[in-house]
Amino acid sequence: MLDLWGHRFRNCDRVTRRSVLKAGTLLWGGLSLPDLLRSKAQAAAEGRSVPEMSVIQIFCGGGPSQLDMYDMKPQAPAEVRGEFQEISTNVPGLRISEHLPLQARVMDRMAIVRSVRHTTSSHLPASHFILTGHPTAPPANGNSHPSCGSVVAAIRGANRNGLPTYVAVPRKVAFGLAAYLGAARNPFTTGIDPNDKDFRVRSLKLVDNFTLDRLGERRDLLQQFDGLRRDVDLHGDMAGMDAFNRQAAELITSDRAARAFDIASEPPELRDRYGRTFIGQNCLLARRLVEAGVSYVTCLSGGGFDTHKDNFNRLKDVTLPRYDRAIAALVEDIYERGLDKRVLVMAFGEFGRTPKVNADAGRDHWPGAMCMLLAGGGLRVGQMIGETDSQAAFPVSDPYSPGDVLATMYHRMGIDPGHYFHDLNNRPVPILPDGKPMGALL
Repeated sequence: MLDLWGHRFRNCDRVTRRSVLKAGTLLWGGLSLPDLLRSKAQAAAEGRSVPEMSVIQIFCGGGPSQLDMYDMKPQAPAEVRGEFQEISTNVPGLRISEHLPLQARVMDRMAIVRSVRHTTSSHLPASHFILTGHPTAPPANGNSHPSCGSVVAAIRGANRNGLPTYVAVPRKVAFGLAAYLGAARNPFTTGIDPNDKDFRVRSLKLVDNFTLDRLGERRDLLQQFDGLRRDVDLHGDMAGMDAFNRQAAELITSDRAARAFDIASEPPELRDRYGRTFIGQNCLLARRLVEAGVSYVTCLSGGGFDTHKDNFNRLKDVTLPRYDRAIAALVEDIYERGLDKRVLVMAFGEFGRTPKVNADAGRDHWPGAMCMLLAGGGLRVGQMIGETDSQAAFPVSDPYSPGDVLATMYHRMGIDPGHYFHDLNNRPVPILPDGKPMGALL
């Protein structure tokens, strides 16, 4: 069903009795359509266009092992280098794990940053840091700052009308919410694994017996409600529904979004190429969404990276083959469709793994060094950036922070990371407290 009214929440002005659907803004899964429509109308009036740019972010929650994937140390002692061997890629001199053979064939279309580091070794605070650029003290029970997807939703909107700005497949990542930006900038979620044979996004149709006439009636009721509340509106949020709001209401009844989510329309051989797995079909659906006009998509990897025990068997038998196939297919698909200049792919977790293998043949949490994969987005690819020491424990060149990574993404999205929002206490807070774009990628 399509929930036009939503649940009540405490938004950025701390008024708790206001509906998710508030006057002046029709909120749908992170999309503030009236604001977007106004900005695009203004751009058109000025004879300019808003360039399309999208992000697909694959979150490898748990902490991928840098030593067993992209930053191998074959000369290190056995208890550090582990069991895996290096293989060559299609870029001379660049070598990665033997269990990423499909990615090795498309290395010329990817960049690996090997020198990202921070100091937080707990999953939740580290995830918050990586996804917002703001460190937080444990316990981290929710977003204290907006996720990067929510920031994009607040500033850019969708690339095309009739689509949500920010989508999470099949559900939000930890700390993927909007915090003080309000529920309008939370992600639209499918709620169902795209690999499910009965996959269907039920929220993309009106409730049974709910007609466009009834939608109009609710819109008229909202106008009356606005009139009653206008005298107590201190921030001007309750401006009456104008032509842009009416257009926003009409857009959610179109079938553009439904077509974008129709993964069953993809050729079976392409679905096989991505892999009939959780991560594979998540990545394929993400490609469909950004191609249709969604601005930001987060995909869950399906886990398998938190390898405190039996690291090598778990990685080589399950996690890496699925990850390798999905990422390689996504990168190839983006380039083959000519999307590589306007779609940025990012894959990373919240930290790396310990250099030394533990007594259970596993690796533990390690924030001192981690790898991040980037592709497309008009970036300089076919390279590895940054070096670590002989045990892949700490960077020895080009150390980057989570803020630097997000600043690079924001730069490609045309977003100023120094832009200020206001938190629940009306204090100005920058999108990023620090960080700058990584010049080697630009």
